[in-house]
Amino acid sequence: MRSIGERTGVFWDGMTGRAPMPPAASTLGFEFIDADPGAGWIEIAFTATESFTNPAGEVLGGFLAAMVFDTVGPALLATLDAEEFQSTLELKTSFLRPTRPGRLVGRGSVVHREGQLAFLEATLQDADGVVATGTATARVTALDRAAMTVPAPTQEV
Repeated sequence: MRSIGERTGVFWDGMTGRAPMPPAASTLGFEFIDADPGAGWIEIAFTATESFTNPAGEVLGGFLAAMVFDTVGPALLATLDAEEFQSTLELKTSFLRPTRPGRLVGRGSVVHREGQLAFLEATLQDADGVVATGTATARVTALDRAAMTVPAPTQEV
């Protein structure tokens, strides 16, 4: 089995610094901690900023759902070959309690994979415990590198 540093593909290239992080991951303060592709799990962290809060000062549920989404997807991505990607078909997030801005740790795993379909789960926790859980179904697809290019910004005249 290849070490994490030897793995390639859009996911691993971003995790090892060979490619930039996706803008959404950067917005969430995504930080890779550890993974075991053979066992199908990943651990990552996010930094929830004050700009993620609702009027009560709690992290908005939409941001927590995005963090759960960015935990289950990478759990599967970490297991794929360089020419594969994944498309999330559905995501269910349960919010267990409110949390404040700060570091949140996501732990995701591939529960079951049958051909192109994968069933995923994740937890998201702050220093006091789990704040959200999630499950997802995803489809493994061939990577379309043409679709991965970012168009140049247009200027208004």
